[in-house]
Amino acid sequence: MSNFDSGIPLPYKKLRKNLDIIKGRLGGPLTLSEKVLYSHLDQPDSQEIERGKSYLRLRPDRVALQDATAQMTLLQFISSGLKKVAVPSTVHCDHLIEAQISGDKDLARAKDLNKEVYDFLSSACAKYNLGFWKPGSGIIHQIILENYAFPGLLMIGTDSHTPNGGGLGCLCVGVGGADAVDVMANIPWELKCPTVIGCHLTGKISGWTSPKDVILKVAEILTVKGGTGAIVEYHGPGVESISCTGMATITNMGAEIGATTSVFSIQRTAAIADEATKNKDLLVPDDGCKYDKVIEINLDTLEPLVNGPFTPDLAHPISKLGGNSEKNGYPMEIKVSLIGSCTNSSYEDMGRCASIANDALSHGLKSCIPFNVTPGSEQVRATIARDGIIDVLEKFGGTVLANACGPCIGQWDRKDVKMGEKNTIVTSYNRNFTGRNDANPATHCFVTSPEMATALAIAGRLDFNPMKDELTGTDGKMFKLKEPHGEELPSKGFDPGEDTYQAPPAKADDIKVNVDPKSDRLQLLEPFEKWDGKDYIDMMVLIKIKGKCTTDHISAAGPWLKYRGHLDNISNNMFIGATNAENNEMNKVKNQKSGSFDTVPAVARDYKANKIKWCAVGEENYGEGSSREHAALEPRHLGGVAIIVKSFARIHETNLKKQGMLALTFANPGDYDKVQPSSKISILNLKDLAPGKPVDAEIKNNGSSDKIQLNHSLNELQIQWFQAGSALNLMKELAAKGGDKK
Repeated sequence: MSNFDSGIPLPYKKLRKNLDIIKGRLGGPLTLSEKVLYSHLDQPDSQEIERGKSYLRLRPDRVALQDATAQMTLLQFISSGLKKVAVPSTVHCDHLIEAQISGDKDLARAKDLNKEVYDFLSSACAKYNLGFWKPGSGIIHQIILENYAFPGLLMIGTDSHTPNGGGLGCLCVGVGGADAVDVMANIPWELKCPTVIGCHLTGKISGWTSPKDVILKVAEILTVKGGTGAIVEYHGPGVESISCTGMATITNMGAEIGATTSVFSIQRTAAIADEATKNKDLLVPDDGCKYDKVIEINLDTLEPLVNGPFTPDLAHPISKLGGNSEKNGYPMEIKVSLIGSCTNSSYEDMGRCASIANDALSHGLKSCIPFNVTPGSEQVRATIARDGIIDVLEKFGGTVLANACGPCIGQWDRKDVKMGEKNTIVTSYNRNFTGRNDANPATHCFVTSPEMATALAIAGRLDFNPMKDELTGTDGKMFKLKEPHGEELPSKGFDPGEDTYQAPPAKADDIKVNVDPKSDRLQLLEPFEKWDGKDYIDMMVLIKIKGKCTTDHISAAGPWLKYRGHLDNISNNMFIGATNAENNEMNKVKNQKSGSFDTVPAVARDYKANKIKWCAVGEENYGEGSSREHAALEPRHLGGVAIIVKSFARIHETNLKKQGMLALTFANPGDYDKVQPSSKISILNLKDLAPGKPVDAEIKNNGSSDKIQLNHSLNELQIQWFQAGSALNLMKELAAKGGDKK
């Protein structure tokens, strides 16, 4: 299945057998998404299949974990008592390296600061038969694309941008750690059967337009929640003009529209390995297949876009960016430009940016602002170093950072502006929520293509349009930048660079995985309490959240990443970024027991110490963004029992269910307004909790009460998770009884 999975064949024989069964049952043409997904069903002969309604039980081919989420995932796996993982699995060290000075220095510093965590991950991988990609190897999604992806693969990964693999015809889905534990424990993975959105591409990518502009346009069309519960499937003649890594850029950022995943139909068979070519009928949509919705994008007329600030679906054509910025009061001066990240750090991306840099240098110009470059992998770094691309980018004024996530996820020791100072940055990243990159809520981050981020770095202003505006060279002559160009693949082949892979040993019986009880970085997990069989009466409202509430708002990243393996310590960041509807402030809520205001975690801990159950209330698309399950673990750990919102993002809703939390939505969204910070909420008749049946609730306010209904998406198995206290608790119960619930 890969060069690192000896003895494990490509799964096409099994997939074809399963797909024949499915086609016999369903009849009619299938989309590519359906072919790949349904051919991985645990029981293809009997599984109920209905888009948007039934729950599928699937057998993914592999699991990928990044180091920040791997800690909690492996701690959960260890607590399950199993001896080794059941499917090929890998851990990738990319999240814990802070961008501070330069790649080499930052990597060395990270290895020192995170030694305890890296040692834990390395030993756990060796003990439980996982591959381990050491710090410096690169970003998880680029490593997957280079080494493990193949058309027809079904993979889950504990990172929301796992869909990157869709650029090579894979279905790669971001999940929480508990889902990964299920698959590694040989339990079928459960997913609500997705709808399928078709994105029909015509025309051809050319000039300043790039693959990034396709997904920026899709984000504008569908918004940050328009893809929820759906797979986005790209097809049509326009696909021919997009490279594999360009397709990966598009599927990667599909996470920002809430999509389950995204995938490209592979149409250029010459570039596909022999086995995939033999099975091409499995890897393309059938003629006449039906999509639930179709988007049409003509690449010939697609203008480069710059999206933001504060949300990835606010799109500005480059021709209108300056005017829109002036009208909306965005800081016109750009302080920093950053290229790279898992979305745009391929050889092709770097080569095209270097062509712009070379053009500027030939006129005596370079970046007029700090320009940070993040290679996607050690292979990309070594190859662009050999081919002179790094030299060009450094002469242009660039600082080459470590092969890691860095500023994209807030791992950035930024010094050029003060906290709270209003400023603008442009990036080729995928996500630009408030405070995402530098923890500064006043930073206006715009996401765009790496080519556009490079061009804007030369002018240093948002009102520069490289398609029409001229620059003045050091010779005093005016010139326009040439259209970017670059090789899709290196003509000399890739240089693998330093070997950063640790294979699991043949024998692991003597390997010890130790967690120091005094550690502030790692903590063994204690099981959550089982449901006591009683209704939740008069719950406190810990916080009524106003506006957008992403997983960054619930469990911040950046400096908090170091506590990702210690549940109690990281719980001190719970909801600190969410806006309290009572006072429009962050991390300041009223303790309804004492009457005083305090931080959100402090009030939650006080309620827990006094055995007071609490809930949190939110608005639309609650939990969008990262796959981090800490945003579900922390409320559960600090005594929360329910999250009640207008709507959920897919991954986070599942994560809450996995940890035994009730994930509930207002049947009438207007009932959100009936909840006050001082309200007492009761959830009634929980003994009758059943799939598809609304839950009765009561809101009490100063002597008055309102009866309302709350909806949920729990199926029978998920109700058992709730009753057992968590999915992991149920797994242990079944293992103790000698059976596995299929």
